[in-house]
Amino acid sequence: MKVSFVRGGFIALAATASLTVAGCGADAEPVSHKPAATTQQSQKPAPSEAEQPAEEPVETLFVAKGQKGLELEVTVAERDAGGFLTVKGRLKNTSDAVSAVPAQTSGDETEVVKHGKSLGGATLVDSIGKKRYYVLRDTDGRPLTTTSLTTLGPGKSTAVFMQFPAPPASTTEVSFQLPTFEPATLKLS
Repeated sequence: MKVSFVRGGFIALAATASLTVAGCGADAEPVSHKPAATTQQSQKPAPSEAEQPAEEPVETLFVAKGQKGLELEVTVAERDAGGFLTVKGRLKNTSDAVSAVPAQTSGDETEVVKHGKSLGGATLVDSIGKKRYYVLRDTDGRPLTTTSLTTLGPGKSTAVFMQFPAPPASTTEVSFQLPTFEPATLKLS
C-alpha cells in the first residue's frame, strides 16, 4: 500500500481502506467503476427564480435615524422563556458616501467599550414602570449585541441584534434609545 503525505495528512489511505473493506465478506458485490445511468425523469432541473418561494414580508417595528445617513430598522422584538428580550433588525447607510458607525453607540461603560464598537449603548426605557434596561453583558463584560461595527458603504446594510432583560409581561411599550440615533417607541407583545 502506498501512502502520500500532504501537509501532514493522509491522502488515498482512507480510499484504499474503504475499497479493501468493501471487497471483504462472502456477500460482497463487485465494485463497478462505471457511472450510474441516469434518466431524464431522475434529473430535476434547478428551480428558476420564478418558481422559488417568495420571502415573507418583514414588518418594520420602527426606523431610528442616526447621523450621516445611518438608520436602524428594527423588525423583531421577541421575549423568550428565559426572561430575555431580543431585538433584531438592520443598520443601514442610506447616504451616497461611506459612513462610520459612531463610537458613542457602544455606550460609555469601560467594560463594554474595551471590546470594540458595538450597539452596547442601547437602552430600553419603561416610563410607566420607571425602569431602564441596558444591553446584557457576558461574564467577560462583552455586550450581547452585534460587535465589530466600523463603517458601512453607500447603500449597504448589516444585520444587528441586541439582547436585554425582558420587561414584565404587563409592559407593552418602551422607548428604544441608542446614542446618536433618535429615540423610537417599541411595542412589545
